[in-house]
Amino acid sequence: PWKSVRDVEWETLKWVEWYNSRRLLGPIGYIPPAEAEEAFYANLKSLDMVA
Repeated sequence: PWKSVRDVEWETLKWVEWYNSRRLLGPIGYIPPAEAEEAFYANLKSLDMVA
């Protein structure tokens, strides 16, 4: 159990960081969203170079 509002805020921030950065998602190949975003933008840059 959390003892203060600060504890609840800290745990919420940790969960949001996990949700946005480290969870694995099937539709994007079971990689974390942060890795998928990085690969997406790297792919855009390589497509710009080709064009």
